[in-house]
Amino acid sequence: EDDTTFAELLEVFLTKNKHETAFATNVKQAIKILAQENFDLLLTDYRLPDGNGLEILTQARASGVTSPVVIMTSFNDVRTAVKSMQMGASDYITKPVNPDELLMIVNNALQKKQTPNDSKNREITDFIKGKSAIADKLYSHIDLVAPTDMSVIIQGESGTGKEYAARTLHLQSKRKNKSFIAIDCGALSKDLAASELFGHVKGAFTGALADKKGQFEVANGGTLFLDEIGNLSYEVQVKLLRALQERVIQPLGSTKQVKVDVRIIAATNDDLTKSIADGEFREDLYHRVNEFKIQLPPLRERGNDLELFINHFTQQANKELDRNVKSIAKDAKAILLKYDWPGNLRE
Repeated sequence: EDDTTFAELLEVFLTKNKHETAFATNVKQAIKILAQENFDLLLTDYRLPDGNGLEILTQARASGVTSPVVIMTSFNDVRTAVKSMQMGASDYITKPVNPDELLMIVNNALQKKQTPNDSKNREITDFIKGKSAIADKLYSHIDLVAPTDMSVIIQGESGTGKEYAARTLHLQSKRKNKSFIAIDCGALSKDLAASELFGHVKGAFTGALADKKGQFEVANGGTLFLDEIGNLSYEVQVKLLRALQERVIQPLGSTKQVKVDVRIIAATNDDLTKSIADGEFREDLYHRVNEFKIQLPPLRERGNDLELFINHFTQQANKELDRNVKSIAKDAKAILLKYDWPGNLRE
């Protein structure tokens, strides 16, 4: 929290309620503290002077920190809250913060906190992997390209687990101890995309009240995941191509070039070759990001894997609802197996 007065009020309130606290005023400081100490919970504002709370969340997860993360966001920024939850935040709270609500959210998050262990991680991995021939082929491709620095494009229908595949590539690479930054290109406006990717200096445009690092700089040494890359404007595609070819970026409004070392993993549920033919996507950029292609199969083509997913979600629901369901009724399972799952794993 960069508002030190508010941060101190939070600290006093949480200490009074028997919590030990430490606070940071920016992303860089928070990441440094996280590298030195272990915490049961992370509470972060979304907007910070040198970035945002999602960067802290991403860096924490990439470093193996499994503590629950609660994001504070302004009342009218619901989209950010939803994105935070999708990226793994356990909850969010809107500002101005109600103390009773905050205490309830903190206590709930701490109660739900699961102790990390290898068997849990293996269980999640096996759940996504599946055991079908098509799943084996997919993971042989991931195992093959992960240790390299090749740019990868992941293609698949919505809900097939493209970000999960990208994270797996990162965790099996030599960059696994550095940042994994995911950007939803579909959520970036044409004007914001360049600033988000490459950063800006104070005064670069109306509302640029301070210098801001772009995600290329934040991900330096690590992996940058560009989800729905086909939604980037043509102008931003030109800048992205230059960043990939020359390994330098130029923040908006700056005359300085910044060297970056980032591996790019892109994802799309569109056929980019059609976008190229329609003049909406640059062919040279396509070849630059498509050094290796991974095609994620839709759920309807994964055969007996569906049974594994049914069992997984049954067990998950048992834990969440405190039930002990052993199996699904035959007629119900027949409906699930016959259904074509247009929303794939997400559905």
